[in-house]
Amino acid sequence: MNGTEGTARRISAEVVCTAIRDDIVGGYFPPGSRLTEELLAQRYGVSRVPVREALRTLESEGFVRTRKHAGASVAEPTEQEAADLLDIRGLLEPLGTARAAQRRTDAHLKVLRGLVRLGQERAVQGQLSDLPSLSGWFHETLAQASGSPTLAALLIQLRHKISWVYADAGSARAAEAWEEHAAIVDAVARGDAERARRLAAVHVEHAAAVRTLKHRVNAVRRRN
Repeated sequence: MNGTEGTARRISAEVVCTAIRDDIVGGYFPPGSRLTEELLAQRYGVSRVPVREALRTLESEGFVRTRKHAGASVAEPTEQEAADLLDIRGLLEPLGTARAAQRRTDAHLKVLRGLVRLGQERAVQGQLSDLPSLSGWFHETLAQASGSPTLAALLIQLRHKISWVYADAGSARAAEAWEEHAAIVDAVARGDAERARRLAAVHVEHAAAVRTLKHRVNAVRRRN
């Protein structure tokens, strides 16, 4: 295999991994459903090789479980695992936001301010369908502004898993959430790491208070 073929294969596996993850998070593949290489290859129009690589990646991320003789299936998070996601966010997001206040670039700040403006406009106008994607973009940009690729990757993966396990409750506090986003960006722009950390912690706490589980299975502890 030459270098070009190897690169194409890696890119294909990454694309397939993203597609499968999006389908899991979006509910196309519910918890517990089987994921056969043949079915996935047909769905995404690829060979089994990138599918196999994608499933290994998704297993390492916790979206997929593989059992001997049973193959791969969508993971079924327990009640404790679901709660842990919010606890971990409460620890990592304030850290990332504090780092962003110290390391952000002007480009990061420009994007964050633009997203806050759009989010506030949509919230006031009642265009709530746009808010989940805007919020996701906001938090991913904030994570990248931390200047730590490892921390940013953890935060982005964590947001995917929270979106998978919990129903979006943005409409319940849309205006409030975007006011909190605005205050966080202001602290980041000023380079006030401690204030940014505190505001992020409050934001995460408020968001967690209105979260509800998507699937009934999530509220049942897994039997060994």
